[in-house]
Amino acid sequence: MTFSEFVFYLFAAILVFAALRVITARNPVHAALFLVLAFATSAGIWIQLQAEFLAIALVLVYVGAVMVLFLFVVMMLDINMTRLREGFAAYLSLGALVALVLVVEMVIVLGGQYFGLAGSPPPPPLPADYSNTRELGRLVYTDYVYPFEIAAVILLVAIVAAISLTLRRRKETKYQDPARQIAVRRKDRVRIVKMPAEKQD
Repeated sequence: MTFSEFVFYLFAAILVFAALRVITARNPVHAALFLVLAFATSAGIWIQLQAEFLAIALVLVYVGAVMVLFLFVVMMLDINMTRLREGFAAYLSLGALVALVLVVEMVIVLGGQYFGLAGSPPPPPLPADYSNTRELGRLVYTDYVYPFEIAAVILLVAIVAAISLTLRRRKETKYQDPARQIAVRRKDRVRIVKMPAEKQD
């Protein structure tokens, strides 16, 4: 076994362990931290596949932004864990089916010598001046420019919809009026009461 294969299997084992802990951890904060570990090890595997841009984007976007935001939201909200566990049994069969499909796919990929995949050659080494960032940008803005623009419009609509849902007025929500806070006067809030001092015998 070469060093590259050892690193791959090490990262793969850590990734599988972190993914299992994401769905089995009782504490949502711990689950989010294990998901960060899964993203980091996935970035390491992508670097081995010579996809440095995707690895850096995974670390910066998901680990550095999305998961940090998710951690803040989870830690600030009072999550009722009892209600979260109520739907576990209802989705257990579907989850088991999806897990079985994933296991079959991993067996086919990892057991390539038994399924005729051992003859697939590894990717050829790239020249020193090769930049996958440049190649990715060229493909996105030439061959896939219309799907890219459609995806951007869909994401923009999703952002606008999320903002509109958060701005809707609810009867049970209390709002602050900055104009009334600025216009408040001291005599409306504080009343000074003068009391004569009494001597203790």
